Order: sequence, then C-alpha cells, then structure tokens
Amino acid sequence: MSLQQRPLGQTGLRVSSLGLGTVKFGRNQEVKYPSSFAIPSDEEVSTLLAAASDLGVNLLDTAPAYGSSEQRIGRLLENRENWIICTKVGEEFTGGKSFYDFSAEHTRQSVERSLRNMRLDHVDIVLVHSDGSDMKILEQSDCLETLFKMRDKGLVGAVGMSTKSVAGGLQAVEMTDVVMVTYNPGATDDAEVIAAAAEQNKGILVKKALNSGHDCLAGPGGAAANLRFALKPSAVSSVIVGTISPQHLRDNVQASAPASKT
Repeated sequence: MSLQQRPLGQTGLRVSSLGLGTVKFGRNQEVKYPSSFAIPSDEEVSTLLAAASDLGVNLLDTAPAYGSSEQRIGRLLENRENWIICTKVGEEFTGGKSFYDFSAEHTRQSVERSLRNMRLDHVDIVLVHSDGSDMKILEQSDCLETLFKMRDKGLVGAVGMSTKSVAGGLQAVEMTDVVMVTYNPGATDDAEVIAAAAEQNKGILVKKALNSGHDCLAGPGGAAANLRFALKPSAVSSVIVGTISPQHLRDNVQASAPASKT
C-alpha cells in the first residue's frame, strides 16, 4: 500500500495523490469539524509525519491561519528534501478570530515569516487564502503580483489560490499555477474549475473532500468513497485531508492508492 504521484499542472512538481493537511497541528478554535480535539504533542506530530512519509505522502499543506502549524513543521519535519510544502497568505488567526490582509506588504511579510517558521529558504507552493471575495482579491489587490515577484526571486515556487467561488476558481486557473477547490459528492460546483484546469494543464488541489470530517461519520466506507470521488478527475493532482490519527491516515492512504494515476 503506497501512494502514487501525479503532476501538479505545469509546475514540474509531482505530488502524492493524498496530501496531509495540518490545521490540527496548531489550531482547535473556530474550526468546523464535527467533534472537538486536543492539539497533539510534538511526539505525536513527529510520529504522524514519519508514518505519512512511509506511506508515500509527500505533500504537506499548512497556513499562518493554522495556529502553530508552521512552527511545528519547522521544528519537527525530518528529511525535508522528500517533502513538498504548501502554505498560504492572506488569512491570519489571532485571539480566536480570523482577519484578512491581501496587501503587498502583508503578503511579503507573511511569506518571509513562513520561511522563518519552517526554516526554509524556499517554499514550494504558496496559495492566496481567500476570504470569499475571490474576484476582488485577484483583480484589485497586490497579492498575486507580490507573490509573482517573490517567485522571480526564488523564494516561492508555484503560486495559486484557495478559492471559494466558481468564478474565482476559473479566474485563478487563468492567472495562476495551482487552484485549490472544494470538491466532494455533496459539493460539485467546482467541477467546472477542474475541467478548465484540465484544458490549461494547471494544478488542482482538492480541499474538504470529506466535508470537514462530517462525511466520516458514516464510517470509513463513506470517507473512502469521497476520496475516490475526489481523485477521479484527471486534473486533480492531490486531495488534502487533515488528520492527527495514524489509523485515519492509513485508511485514507488505502482508499486513495487504488485511484492514483501517474
């Protein structure tokens, strides 16, 4: 049982068909999961990262809005050369609340802080963490332009957006390297975005494939069906699923591996 890898559009990166989301590494406030959870210990995070690597997971998804997730990755991630790291800009989580800033200054400072937190000189993927106003961010802010400049300087690899609307997703396909969309059996609007990405050979990452864990309540079979559904489109490079349970990780890998395509 091991994951295969898929190309991430035209970026030159090959990512495991299942990526590990790390919200739960650093934040358990104001989250939409069906049950509460404790932040894992350093030992638990290290064990999970090692297990993920052994199972063929090579993509880690994090963000400044995920509390201490970036800092813990910086301290605990081993064999950095084997991993592709995706982080975000735009959303901050402070004092139990999110706020958003898509200005050039904040974007630059956010990337520089992420590099420090994760002890990197280059981050593989940076996504704009949308607040829902996708088109306004893409067309009226300096966020993307700033990321492209940082890409030119070698600080950032692929640039993209985690979108919240079909219109924003379609525009992000036109303007960026990678788009992260919501896609599961109960949320298929972004199928149009996935199809557009296929036509233009852009990378697609899927979020909320398990409906923030709610679809896991039907048992492992429900989660497996959702993962297979999300991985079926050829343009989908990886499905990002967050967990702090080694057993859930193994179950997710088992469900994802048969559907993987090279």
